[in-house]
Amino acid sequence: MLQVKATDNNLKTNKQIIKLREQKGAYRGMDNYQRDFSDVNRIVIKVGSSSLTHKETGRLDLVKLETLVRQLSNLRNMGKEVVLVSSGAIMVGKGALNLEHRPEKVEEKQGCAAVGQARLMMIYQRLFSQYNQIIGQILITKSNVQHPVSRKNARNTFNQLLSQGVIPIVNENDTVATDEIEENGVFGDNDTLSAEVTKLIDGQLLILLSDIDGLYTDDPRTNPEAQFIQEVTKISDELKAMAKGAGSKVGTGGMATKLKAAEIATESGASMIIANGNSMEIIGQLVDGQPMGTLFLSK
Repeated sequence: MLQVKATDNNLKTNKQIIKLREQKGAYRGMDNYQRDFSDVNRIVIKVGSSSLTHKETGRLDLVKLETLVRQLSNLRNMGKEVVLVSSGAIMVGKGALNLEHRPEKVEEKQGCAAVGQARLMMIYQRLFSQYNQIIGQILITKSNVQHPVSRKNARNTFNQLLSQGVIPIVNENDTVATDEIEENGVFGDNDTLSAEVTKLIDGQLLILLSDIDGLYTDDPRTNPEAQFIQEVTKISDELKAMAKGAGSKVGTGGMATKLKAAEIATESGASMIIANGNSMEIIGQLVDGQPMGTLFLSK
């Protein structure tokens, strides 16, 4: 979780949002505050491992996956361009290989990723085919965003797929790139990867789904007085300094990585939302403008 000062001018709790919206004439009532994403056409959605797996076993939650696929297919039916950044390859590989422990060595994680990525894409293919939705796999390494030629080629590939109505499913190529696994590379996690993809394709909205509701003024698990922060207008150095690392034991991305992703996305001109992926129905609700999760406003 994230600890911040409630007096920070860049952060707005629910009560402050209500007051601000009333002053600007844009607030429609205590229960009817809406965000307007009607002009948003290109959306990147990142789903973390903790949102795709059963907490008790670490295996895939097929009900959540089916709901996720239905939500994304419906966005396509609305005319939206959608990119999915999906974690879960290592966890799927671990289950397929019947490993009782979470792999620790890099080569073990790479082996799990090789097996798991193929199985994960097979499952996505089957589910998306039920809605007649074509998907494509894009595996990215750090050189794809660092090298100008590779960056241009990657952008062209995304644009081509999106123009043809395809939903690209993205992950870092863990079998050859250890940066994400070791958490010390350009991406370090799929939160940052999704922000880099948003920047690469000129995305307008990035949605990060994880096992947290968003930002709070303090850790709500230990402080019952912690207030939920609905909107962030600027990511200050103080805000970043107070971010605390750990997320869940399933995923690799903590709040610090989500703030890093928000900084990349908002500086590229996109808004970003951190929301709880416990129910994948939240995707449609967020796009509809319902005030759920924490919104980071684009610059």
